[in-house]
Amino acid sequence: MDSTTLGRVTVTLPRLNEPGLYLSNVTTLESARGLVQDFQYGDADLRDLDLAETRLITGRVTGLRADRFQLDQVRLDSVEFDTCDLATTRITDSKLSRVVFRNCKVMGAAVTGTTLDNVLFDNCKLDYSTFEQVRATGPVAFTKCVLVEASFTRCDLSNAVLDACVLRLTEFGRGKYQGLDLRGNDLTTLRGVANLGKVLIDRTQQAELAEALIAELDVTFADTLDDR
Repeated sequence: MDSTTLGRVTVTLPRLNEPGLYLSNVTTLESARGLVQDFQYGDADLRDLDLAETRLITGRVTGLRADRFQLDQVRLDSVEFDTCDLATTRITDSKLSRVVFRNCKVMGAAVTGTTLDNVLFDNCKLDYSTFEQVRATGPVAFTKCVLVEASFTRCDLSNAVLDACVLRLTEFGRGKYQGLDLRGNDLTTLRGVANLGKVLIDRTQQAELAEALIAELDVTFADTLDDR
């Protein structure tokens, strides 16, 4: 079974290259039975892709472009999204297991009430995305992702990994972040630093966190005051 290790986390990847596995080309991810399995779907340009109470098992989605992409109460098992442009993405009350988003543009996404288990975001643009009540029940990693002004609120990202990501004005609201691995990132412009108790950093990042905290507190340095 394929896997990738980032920091102290090993993410199990979708099982798409096993001997004897054949992925059938499909023209839609919608199904009257609510189940699409062993599939390959891609190079589609859609206005809307709205899936509810659906299960996608063992498949690959490539080159998908959608103006509106919505998953509501959807279960994804062993699915890979590669080089997709998913504008106005909404993922609610869903479960993702052994899922990879690779080279995808998912800017401004809203992910709510969703659980992640062995999920990898690799080289994705996730600017302005909001993650609310998202829970990592297994390994989760973001590597080489852009998360400018993204926010995490009431999330449980315990033991997750953010590796070589752009975290400019990325905000961490109240949540559980014990063991969250932030090594290998520039932390100077993080927001919500006071909520990041028990995270994992390198010693060289102490000054970066301090700079972020000082900016957040909006303190005034005495030597910058005009003499009176």
